[in-house]
Amino acid sequence: MTLEILTSDLLSPVRHGFFTRRGGASSGIFAGLNCGTGSSDQTEAVAINRARVAEAMGVGPDGMAGIHQVHSADVVTAHSVSDERPKADGVVTATPGVVLSILTADCQPVLFSDPNAGVIGAAHAGWKGAVDGVLEATLDAMEALGANRANTVAVIGPTISQRAYEVGPEFLDRFLVSDADNGRFFANGEGDRMLFDLPGYGLHRLRSAGVRQAEWTRHCTYSDPDRFYSFRRTTHAKEADYGRLISTIRL
Repeated sequence: MTLEILTSDLLSPVRHGFFTRRGGASSGIFAGLNCGTGSSDQTEAVAINRARVAEAMGVGPDGMAGIHQVHSADVVTAHSVSDERPKADGVVTATPGVVLSILTADCQPVLFSDPNAGVIGAAHAGWKGAVDGVLEATLDAMEALGANRANTVAVIGPTISQRAYEVGPEFLDRFLVSDADNGRFFANGEGDRMLFDLPGYGLHRLRSAGVRQAEWTRHCTYSDPDRFYSFRRTTHAKEADYGRLISTIRL
């Protein structure tokens, strides 16, 4: 099976891709394109998967700059590709040929581009990172390289949708403390449960930060097991582990 790569016209002509799980070498619960080196999948299979992604992005097997994601608002700048994976949840570059990569399995993968300045970024934005400001921090880091957020576009890739993201009242309280208007991103569920609109919240933060344009690809990771890995779906199924999707962008 060939790779399936989702793209957005908003990021064109910058080379990028939100890769689905199709076209990979992994099997079992990881079946498909699992690119998570931190998973318990076979190391060889993950290496094959990552090499296929790198080839699709026009670089060698070791040509992707990644980070050790920790649900923070920290962002690093990649001037080149190295084996080191600094702890952060956003990465930016103005160096042609450097492929930025983000891993997700329900959290938001967000790709950024200021085509005028030749600066790109990628962020892993779960609810915690989004609340703490990883999207704004990524824009700040891009501007330090010469970008202008008024010229920057941002695209949220496959992520968990509101209908699948059930949370408790304490989760809602965390958002209301941050901003009383955040209640609009929650809908009533069963009992005291609420349904949280993560991509809606992400788009709100991006637009409030002043980006020129932002969109979500409208793919739900939880609801489409044939195409996407999902931490929450795996948890509900009581499976031992889960695969990670990869999203990439390069100049």
